[in-house]
Amino acid sequence: MSSKLSGGCFSIFLGLILAVSLLLNGILFFAFSLRNSDKGTISYAETHVGGTSGSANKIVEIDLKGLISGSGSGDFGDNLPDDIRLQLRQAADDAAVKGVILRIDSPGGEVTASDEIYHYVAQFRDKKPVTVYMESVAASGGYYSAMGGSYIIANELSLTGSIGVILETFNVGDLLGKLGVKALVIKSGKMKDLLSPFREATPEEIAYIQSLINETYDRFVGVVAKERKLDVNVLRNGIADGRVLSGKQAKEMELAKIGDAELIRYQAPFDWQHLFKTMAASSVRPFKVELGSGALPLASGRLYYLPASAVGY
Repeated sequence: MSSKLSGGCFSIFLGLILAVSLLLNGILFFAFSLRNSDKGTISYAETHVGGTSGSANKIVEIDLKGLISGSGSGDFGDNLPDDIRLQLRQAADDAAVKGVILRIDSPGGEVTASDEIYHYVAQFRDKKPVTVYMESVAASGGYYSAMGGSYIIANELSLTGSIGVILETFNVGDLLGKLGVKALVIKSGKMKDLLSPFREATPEEIAYIQSLINETYDRFVGVVAKERKLDVNVLRNGIADGRVLSGKQAKEMELAKIGDAELIRYQAPFDWQHLFKTMAASSVRPFKVELGSGALPLASGRLYYLPASAVGY
């Protein structure tokens, strides 16, 4: 009798587990479908920030903060550049929106992600004005992103500029040698283990990497020269040497020629996938080595638009 009861309880327990599993899988499937649907159809809720509440005219405030990266998850989209793109898309589609204020507080970041944001902002600028407001820091990749704006406003104490490219890697060969550890590398070509942390880079490899950095740097200088209407050679031989500059207070200007407007921000929608990613990330404490105070978690071997101080030098 007891064995039959035990078997019945066990069957009920398995049934409950199966039901919960099916429910969770259904939720995940629904969330994944929403995440990968056409995000242009999503209408983000609006939060009043300032100005005339209920006005027929709206100005959207968008933040670009922290390390600019195509990795990780965003609040509105898949990553930070996607966040900017989706908010700009809604602002472009809303006839009541007369312009955007892009607030930048970033030391820069990945080359590709910075270039993506610059293009998103520049494309929106062709439809409606974008005023870039530089907060404490809008340097390197942050400055690059700002080049897409119609106007740029900076506080006297804002740190900006830092036109340049940086790449970092480490050589732990000597350390491993002291520990009696040797690395075995089998490769298909001489450049396959480029920037390997287990050996010194050859002069040929250094020259090759320098050519890549120069190409990316030329792109940065070209964008600044085009957008700020400056001579490329004057830039290259002057302030475009990686130095960080202090900002100057800009003159007050009238935007979009409107009498009054409501300043709003978009609210990020609730996202199951983002929630699960956050929960998973919080349960794992990654091992991290920081060099210098405030060093950013950069990936070895990637090109960055960042001032050297931001990477702990």
